[in-house]
Amino acid sequence: MRESLSIRATTYALLALFVFMVAVPLFWMLTTALKSNKELYEDFSYLPHRPTLEHFVRVIRRDGLLTNIWNSFAVASVTTAVTVVVSAFAAFSIVRYKYRGREWIGRFILFKYVLPTAMLFVALYAIVVALGLGNTLKSLMLTYLSITVPFCTWMLMGYFRSIPAELEEHAMVDGCTKIGALFRILLPLSAPGIVASAIFSFTLSWNEFLLALVFTSDQTTMTVPIKLSMMVVGDQYIWGQLMAGAVLATVPITILYFLGQRFVVQGLAAGSVKG
Repeated sequence: MRESLSIRATTYALLALFVFMVAVPLFWMLTTALKSNKELYEDFSYLPHRPTLEHFVRVIRRDGLLTNIWNSFAVASVTTAVTVVVSAFAAFSIVRYKYRGREWIGRFILFKYVLPTAMLFVALYAIVVALGLGNTLKSLMLTYLSITVPFCTWMLMGYFRSIPAELEEHAMVDGCTKIGALFRILLPLSAPGIVASAIFSFTLSWNEFLLALVFTSDQTTMTVPIKLSMMVVGDQYIWGQLMAGAVLATVPITILYFLGQRFVVQGLAAGSVKG
């Protein structure tokens, strides 16, 4: 009994520590964004005595951050849509069809995901330039697929393996084709895994920095991470505007995770156990 209580107390203590480590930076970011410049640089305080939205107004009107948010949203949305379709068909092919080398293809897909982006951006840049897509959002949509598709395919492979193949066989006996069984049986049952892979793809595309820095060069094509980095000039940090921009940049991702948190847990858990 005492051992059980000790384990439970340790678990709650670790959870509390984790929540504290996550909550403090978010709290600091929000309070900094709501402070006036006087409270930031002269009369410092942990809490804003007179909350103000001046930093939010400035990054929206003067810095045009909404344009960059829209760029990130467009890139992430298109990348996610293409990733889900390609990954679903690729995972279905590897898991349900039998052909020579399919196991090696699955391993190669995972190996591609673990490769650092820094090793690939030179080759990707050469491809982008050759296609005439330099300094466009299309270049980001194209290159992000090289990162999102491998991981989402690997995760969906694990999820598809957790669904009995007999269900599709019964559907085929009733007249469905192999592809028909995919759309009518496998994909509906795999909704948590698909949503989890979609959220992963969207998050990665939204937060990616290196490729966006290399492939975009002006305000009309910059994504949010690049725009926020441009607010740091030399060794000068405009903390109010920087934190206000960070708060605005986290809103879409926060809403996305709030709506899909249940599917994320189910999808990742299934993929980790069965993959």
